[in-house]
Amino acid sequence: MGRSDALADAHGRVMRDLRVSVTDRCNFRCLYCLPETEEAADFYRAKYDPLRNPQPATPIAREWKPKSEILTFEEIERVVRVAVSLGIEKVRVTGGEPLLRVGVENLVGKLASIEGIADLAMTTNGFLFGPKAVALRAAGLRRVSFSLDSLDRANFRKITGRDGLNELLAGIRQAQELGFQPVKVNAVVIRGLNDHEIESLAEFARAENLSLRFIEFMPLDSSRAWQRELVMPGREILAQLQRRFDLQPVASDNPSETARRWRFADGRGEIGVIAPVTEPFCGHCNRLRLTADGKIRTCLFSLHDHDLKPLLRGESDDSALAARLVEIVRGKEPGHRIGQPDFVQPERTMSCIGG
Repeated sequence: MGRSDALADAHGRVMRDLRVSVTDRCNFRCLYCLPETEEAADFYRAKYDPLRNPQPATPIAREWKPKSEILTFEEIERVVRVAVSLGIEKVRVTGGEPLLRVGVENLVGKLASIEGIADLAMTTNGFLFGPKAVALRAAGLRRVSFSLDSLDRANFRKITGRDGLNELLAGIRQAQELGFQPVKVNAVVIRGLNDHEIESLAEFARAENLSLRFIEFMPLDSSRAWQRELVMPGREILAQLQRRFDLQPVASDNPSETARRWRFADGRGEIGVIAPVTEPFCGHCNRLRLTADGKIRTCLFSLHDHDLKPLLRGESDDSALAARLVEIVRGKEPGHRIGQPDFVQPERTMSCIGG
């Protein structure tokens, strides 16, 4: 089997994108992931219909993985190197919050030296980006995406559980100054929480010449309090933006791209809409995820994952690891089941899976 199709699944999709979580820990408590603040509890409490569901679900008991279960940088590098030899081209470092991992810039340097990686990026909440930015750039990181769900300080704190808006905005500016390209910003839209900020977030992207992605609210929160009614459909987000801005569609020759994209007429900035709930793109999915504790997940909503640690910490060579990756990919699910009667929310939250 040649490199071009080594990681093909049973549905004809070829894996090109690997998300690598380096920690399950996070210094934010985002309402759509780890809603453990009083503000988050108040929001969900107000949204529940007492006749239909008298109280929010009990949060999943969560404990951070002990250090012994977290992959070392050398183990991560090995998995990525083998995956790249099988056709992976894009690698994104995620968490939890990846900048909580001590020495993460050293891992970035190791990954940047792997021949065959065409795109090395990171997703971060930005709070700790400033002190690490120069080192990350020097190590070989070329792209960075920030999570920015609100431009209002009070609402930002309500959503994230942290008064960190100023640090995040400073991180975005620093990334631009250091030449990261493009600098992307992700905003999860939740009806009744930040949907009133859609236009101001888009205007911020235009003013700052950023690529902004609006993302539908997905059922990956630790409280299992997700409700379909809180999802603002991507088409509704787009309609609101089109009433305010002159947007021109951006053509893409990549069928696996998750965002539908538009640029502003003045050429500054770009917006995209990612709608995994109302407009699933599973048929073109080309992603795998490596969790911080060494599990491969073939779908964000997988109910099962595949532990690589026995291979990594045993006597297996790279050919055995490669064969296992090929086997895992062959069993990739045809798609998630959000909205279907048999949908089951995965036990792991986004923080534990990796974005």
